[in-house]
Amino acid sequence: MASNQDTKMKNGPAAAALVAGGIGAIAYAIFIILSEGVESVGHALNWYNPSGNLSGKSTMMVIVWLISWAILNNKWKDRDVDFKKTATIALTLLIVGTLLTVPPVFDFFINLF
Repeated sequence: MASNQDTKMKNGPAAAALVAGGIGAIAYAIFIILSEGVESVGHALNWYNPSGNLSGKSTMMVIVWLISWAILNNKWKDRDVDFKKTATIALTLLIVGTLLTVPPVFDFFINLF
């Protein structure tokens, strides 16, 4: 009979998904700032004219999210990680990513260009 410890699922994959979501939020904010602040980046991210550079920003964010999820999941798939710490990191990344899109903060970074 297998012990309870043998059948316990590792929390690494769930933690990887959370942190990757936070990384995706930061990436999206960075793509927004760059596309609005640097005209050439805005043009480069315009992959579909009816939606403008939103098509490139959102697609690039998904790519960054998937890559970070794959890397973190591969690293943590067989591990138990400190879930409280990783959840805190993920929430912090999400909050920072959101704050970077709020007009006063967004305008500050746009004015740097």
